[in-house]
Amino acid sequence: MKKVLLVDDEPHVINVLSLFLKKNGYEIHSANNGQQALDKLVENNPDFIITDIQMPKMTGQDLCETVNLKFPDPNRQFIVMTSRTDSELRAWANSHENIIFMEKPLSPRKLVAKLRELSSNINH
Repeated sequence: MKKVLLVDDEPHVINVLSLFLKKNGYEIHSANNGQQALDKLVENNPDFIITDIQMPKMTGQDLCETVNLKFPDPNRQFIVMTSRTDSELRAWANSHENIIFMEKPLSPRKLVAKLRELSSNINH
């Protein structure tokens, strides 16, 4: 079973996505901000980190950079979700092999489809 760390400061987003992902066979761990996510990362070693970009304490962008630097794992994939659509953020995501950009509002079905696609590329 693939592990997902879901990071968002909006509880309803975590609740909706968690329910959908659990129904589709994923083990879900969640955090309300980037700092809490780092603690959960060490405990759970997720295959995927799905994070909002705009959050208090640590942005999703900083979370991705920190995890890649301090906890490198060539198989770990990130999905960053945001309502921001600026080209700078897309360019940042596209400059990393393991970061996928998805716009909010996020369709749970599209998210599961993307996770399944990415799962086929994970070697563990």
